[in-house]
Amino acid sequence: MKPIKGSERAPIPGATDMGDADARERLEVTVLLRPANPQAWAAQSAALQSKTPPPPISREAYARQFGADPADVAAVSAFAAAHGLALVASDLARRTVVLSGTVARFNAAFGVRLRRFEHEGGTYRGRTGAIQAPDEIAPAIEAVLGLDNCPQAKPHFRTRRRAAPSAALTGTFSPPQLAALYDFPAGDGAGECVAIVELGGGYKPADLKTYFAGLGVAPAPQVTSVSVDHGKNSPTGDADGPDGEVMLDIEVVGSVAPGAKIAVYFAPNTDAGFVDAVSTAAHDTVNQPSIISISWGGPESSWTSQAMQAFDQALQAAATMGVTVCIASGDSGSSDGVASGDHVNFPASSPHAVACGGTTLQASGGAITSEAVWNDGAQGGASGGGVSTVFALPAWQAGLAATKTGGEAAPLAMRGVPDVAGDADPETGYVIRIDGADTVIGGTSAVAPLWAALFARLNASAGKPVGYVNASLYAQAATFRDITAGDNGDFAATAGWDACTGLGSPDGVKLKLP
Repeated sequence: MKPIKGSERAPIPGATDMGDADARERLEVTVLLRPANPQAWAAQSAALQSKTPPPPISREAYARQFGADPADVAAVSAFAAAHGLALVASDLARRTVVLSGTVARFNAAFGVRLRRFEHEGGTYRGRTGAIQAPDEIAPAIEAVLGLDNCPQAKPHFRTRRRAAPSAALTGTFSPPQLAALYDFPAGDGAGECVAIVELGGGYKPADLKTYFAGLGVAPAPQVTSVSVDHGKNSPTGDADGPDGEVMLDIEVVGSVAPGAKIAVYFAPNTDAGFVDAVSTAAHDTVNQPSIISISWGGPESSWTSQAMQAFDQALQAAATMGVTVCIASGDSGSSDGVASGDHVNFPASSPHAVACGGTTLQASGGAITSEAVWNDGAQGGASGGGVSTVFALPAWQAGLAATKTGGEAAPLAMRGVPDVAGDADPETGYVIRIDGADTVIGGTSAVAPLWAALFARLNASAGKPVGYVNASLYAQAATFRDITAGDNGDFAATAGWDACTGLGSPDGVKLKLP
């Protein structure tokens, strides 16, 4: 048996070991396989990080060029059968094999001892140490996800602390008002599909109908739910819980790009569920999304390296197929909620995504009067940003520097976060309807779907997807609304790119994307 590289897992800090997991409990596990042509895959990764990335290819061409080797699928399937595990599904394009069985059989097959842990948020099935695989198939396996089901990510939204507002409350905005302030190009995103990834909660069609009717959006956008790993649209009735995230995402995209189809991919809040949701959306040949919006994440330090690699490979697949991915950079400033040091949020830190930071925005007479880094101070909310400890510096960020609040500027040696920004302060936030009531929400969770809606309009106008846009965004740095005031804790806003608001907020009509 050989350990799977990067699969080492430790309990959630503060969790208590409650003993062995029930040996009869059934679970499903996703096995990620190597590409059939690793050299081509590595070359594609390097090309995407250059200043002139390659043009996108179709989903069908991707499957041929970068899919798994059928022999590897057969070998893993035979291994599973020998250990009494059932083959649920396999997908050559996604390079995945899904296996089902009991805890006892997975313990024996992968050399682990699954346990039950109790922590502040509840209980979960977990493990310590590395996952093992037989020598003959270990080289083919890049990740084994789903043995543990500890919660992997949090939504990045914040609710306004004042009393429930009306749409006319001073200082807040409807999403279409923000689109107008940021000078989004005309259009409604017709013909596009925006994928939204959710790890809990749900939406109520009656709320969406009321919300869009109140904004004069007619006909209402088409919203479809897609189940991933048995996740489903499950409203909880808690506006401060995941329902808030789901409704925020749908209502921002749907009101700014009402002509676009919205496909919501519901998955469990685990590393396997999160990765599978993004991979499913990227390869979806039915809905065919051209944009993915993600408003969930966690500090890089909270992920196993195998899960981060699997997730980043799903994002690289999306980029290769011309799918633009917008991800919230986090709401806890330069610390990303970790007790000490500077940390960035993943998956926003992936170089294959557009990381979306946050501002606080003031407007009057239909024009922006001021915009600074979002930082609530004592309330603890601030634009996530900093420097990755995992991902290398992409060529399109070469020569940039991260400036600390003390004034010292250090040249970027690794991937800098975020790339772009938009209004995220809940005090200047988005009027949204959740669970039968109107409220105001902020956080970088609102910025990712706002940028996704902008890309939907740009795609529809151009008649083709803008695709993987990062290099193009940095080449057009001068077109952004540069944010030069404020900080997110340890990093300060400066002229040009900074580790608080990236290149700045959009001036939509000025963006000229391929």
